[in-house]
Amino acid sequence: MRAVVQRVASASVEVEGRRISEIGPGLLVLVGIHDSDVESDADYICRKVLNMRLFPNEKTGKQWDQNVMQKNYGVLLVSQFTLYGILKGNKPDFHVAMSPERAKPFYASLVEKFCKSYNADAIKDGVFGAMMKVNLVNDGPVTMQLDSSQTSKNTSDAVEP
Repeated sequence: MRAVVQRVASASVEVEGRRISEIGPGLLVLVGIHDSDVESDADYICRKVLNMRLFPNEKTGKQWDQNVMQKNYGVLLVSQFTLYGILKGNKPDFHVAMSPERAKPFYASLVEKFCKSYNADAIKDGVFGAMMKVNLVNDGPVTMQLDSSQTSKNTSDAVEP
């Protein structure tokens, strides 16, 4: 699973000219699901995103000190299969992304993980499979990329004795 995490002053999602989700300060998380992703990938992404210390602590003056939960900020999740696009010549190919039939319930379970791990009212999302207009005001800008493959998938590739 791949997540592109952006610290935002605000973000929203529009579908067919209608705003369906919005947050104030917090994190916009673009989520790509790989064909081989499993529940442990979703657990990793959820845990890492919610605990990333991307916000300043006004009390101590430390810049990279608090996470989204400590600040009581919002999280806007947006499914984006194109994060697993591979260029073949000049044309994108998305064969390593999970199929929409499998990805839709997988993505819904990821959103549920975020809701259970934090405050359900602070978690917003887009519409899976829809053409969305994502609006954001970057804060910083601060953008981080996470890949779950660094943990869960590499455990099976452990070096043998």
